[in-house]
Amino acid sequence: MTDYKKIIVTGGAGFIGSNFVHYVYNNFPNVQIVVLDKLTYAGNKANIASILGDRVELVVGDIADAELVDRLAQDVDVIVHYAAESHNDNSLNDPRPFVDTNFIGTYTLLEAARKYDLRFHHVSTDEVYGDLPLREDLPGKGEGPGEKFTAETPYNPSSPYSSTKAASDLIVKAWVRSFGVKATISNCSNNYGPYQHIEKFIPRQITNILSGIRPKLYGEGKNVRDWIHTNDHSSGVWTILTKGKIGETYLIGADGEKNNKEVLKLILKEMGQAPDAYDHVTDRAGHDLRYAIDASKLRDELGWKPEFTDFEAGLKETIAWYTANSDWWKGEKEAVEANYAKIQEVIQ
Repeated sequence: MTDYKKIIVTGGAGFIGSNFVHYVYNNFPNVQIVVLDKLTYAGNKANIASILGDRVELVVGDIADAELVDRLAQDVDVIVHYAAESHNDNSLNDPRPFVDTNFIGTYTLLEAARKYDLRFHHVSTDEVYGDLPLREDLPGKGEGPGEKFTAETPYNPSSPYSSTKAASDLIVKAWVRSFGVKATISNCSNNYGPYQHIEKFIPRQITNILSGIRPKLYGEGKNVRDWIHTNDHSSGVWTILTKGKIGETYLIGADGEKNNKEVLKLILKEMGQAPDAYDHVTDRAGHDLRYAIDASKLRDELGWKPEFTDFEAGLKETIAWYTANSDWWKGEKEAVEANYAKIQEVIQ
């Protein structure tokens, strides 16, 4: 295994990034971690407060700040790049922050990695591939070519969010080829677990029920997502970081395909609600039909495998976490629901 001593984790106070920081902290005691996070609404110092100290440092700043990034990069071995504007609905409302963070921010980090010859890992999304046709026989029976995303699937993003992530993937590939930057890319399916911002699908439904608000479901709820526990995403990224081949893209997924209606009904069941205790709302523009990840390259070539394969058990733990940590999310709930109400006004 590669002996990394000090790493930068961008977006390390956000949902997926903070879980990765905890993963590295808990499993690799010789690694120092510098978290670079702008602490926008999606970043929360509380996500990593318990481990800040000798081995974990929080630097509040913008990944597009070239002077700051250059200063931090002089003293590390690796940049693991999680930071992103990542909410589809917000990208439809105001695309500019997505261009600034997802594209310009990635460029700024790549230039630092190039200057100091650092290992660079870029965390991306399966949404860069667009969507797949809906299937009624899920989960995955008799997949043929094109039934799941692979590293060879052509890019076909459908929102300002996914298009800026696709753009950032492409400049990572170009910086590997043109300048020899030691980079890898991972495209992951939908994450769930603790510390996820309550604007996202699973925590929004959970916190709605906890707040006495009826959950909302876009359209008929047939849109399929391939769910993975965020801890499995963390172990996948570390595996790529330490075993992956430079210039390669690896997809991280755990064969967790479920449609949105099925997930909502599981949440309702686990929380003691009636199966029809939710409202349908107008679907958003360009809502991707189905995502599905083929993670065989990561499994076969690098020996990775997911640990959290029981979605219902993971969902139950996630519900318990939000129930026990209401102080973490209650202060933002009203603003999140007000924002959704504005979006509904636009798309109706």
